[in-house]
Amino acid sequence: MKIKKLASVVALAIVASGCSTKAYFKLPEQAKVSVYERPQQYSQGLVKTKPFYWTATGGIPYKLSDENGTLIRQGKLRARFRVASIFWPPFAIIYWPMGFGQRCYDLTAEQPQTCTHQDLIDIRRAYRLSR
Repeated sequence: MKIKKLASVVALAIVASGCSTKAYFKLPEQAKVSVYERPQQYSQGLVKTKPFYWTATGGIPYKLSDENGTLIRQGKLRARFRVASIFWPPFAIIYWPMGFGQRCYDLTAEQPQTCTHQDLIDIRRAYRLSR
């Protein structure tokens, strides 16, 4: 009986992890980011979205804009292959194989960088307190 419960919990965790990709973003003041030409705009903190198609292999396109919608900067974020897409039935490896390549992106500089460990801790703490 315990094995069945454990197997169902593991299966549920695999299903839940196969549905999305997420990363934290450090942004300039009053800026918002949109990824992969999707209409949603996100403030600093956690960005959780559907995985990306094979076209994101060369990088995930992003646009950084201010509160008025004026474009500040655009470019590409590092992407990685999602191993979960191999096991996600029936066709995730075809449609959603790519995810964010880093846990945290720092978009305050001209080029996207990895956040420092302290930046990641601060962004996570602020995100958790805002919920």
